[in-house]
Amino acid sequence: MKFKKNDILTLDKYIYEALYNSRNGYYMKKNPFGEKGDFITSPNISILFSEMIAIWIISFWQGLKSPKEFNLIELGSGNGEMLYQIIKAFENFPLFKGSCKINILEKSPHLKTIQKNKLKNKNIKWLNSLDKVSNLPSIFIANEFFDSLPFKQFIKKKGKWYERNVKFYKLDKPKFLDVVCDINKIEKKIGFKISYKQKFIEYSPSVIEYLKIISKKINLNNGGILIIDYGYWDNLMKNTIKSIHNHKHVDLLSNFGKADITYNINFKIIEKILKKFNLKISGKTTQKKFLINLGILKRAEIISKNLPFSKKADIYYRIKRLIDKNSMGELFKVMLATNKNVKVKTGFVN
Repeated sequence: MKFKKNDILTLDKYIYEALYNSRNGYYMKKNPFGEKGDFITSPNISILFSEMIAIWIISFWQGLKSPKEFNLIELGSGNGEMLYQIIKAFENFPLFKGSCKINILEKSPHLKTIQKNKLKNKNIKWLNSLDKVSNLPSIFIANEFFDSLPFKQFIKKKGKWYERNVKFYKLDKPKFLDVVCDINKIEKKIGFKISYKQKFIEYSPSVIEYLKIISKKINLNNGGILIIDYGYWDNLMKNTIKSIHNHKHVDLLSNFGKADITYNINFKIIEKILKKFNLKISGKTTQKKFLINLGILKRAEIISKNLPFSKKADIYYRIKRLIDKNSMGELFKVMLATNKNVKVKTGFVN
């Protein structure tokens, strides 16, 4: 998309163009993951993170009474590292492995190429749309997926609601512009009173659309969705928009297509959306508690038993990054939503 002087885009449209424009979009032309990229995700910190997710998936499958065929769908596979390690862990469970049909939903052709190289000969189906997910019991995994989707912002000023837009006063220097909007129209579309007791709203229409399709699949065929993301539980929403380049925060309006644009997920809103689509919230906790409940510390103890001190120290340093409250341990939240008949609590028992 080419911008002209005085063009105005809603914030989510601006973010979409910055991240997913087919020619210049940030995710469409580079691999942002890892130490050499712009940010690092849990699977790139320690393979034990992916192993714990593999354990959780197998346990959840057993909780579904071990269906002979089921779908495992990763939403946005990044550089493919998490799924690569998960599949390695599956090798030890032949009955499970034989039942599992692996799918990846990926929008970026560039990342898809990286994933296909990393995961070659793994019998994986790449999807362009969740509508293509076959009608089997399905387990959806969303690790840092929803925070990568475009989102809107609304601000209440003197009793009126304004939607945040971006205006290109100069082509190289866009600025925020708040435009009066009809919040009732927006709430009618969403299906609940998102503005209730709020002064600021931050939400993604794309998240609602994805969860609508996912919920339909889960309700029709059984299963659940595991969501792991940077976020918060508060009732009051806040402005959490940020742009990241080379592991540092940068000005998001000056780095179009060159930096990630993200936000912290409000899990209260996610919960409302999931309940609206008739899913049951079967668990919610922090990443720290989730990984410890799954046995990450015990696993670290086993694999580091006969290792030299330097390698043992590296294993525990990486785990600390995943579970320390000042790092990812409490900043990341974990939520499980399921079909109403599912009773699996693995990872969510305090």
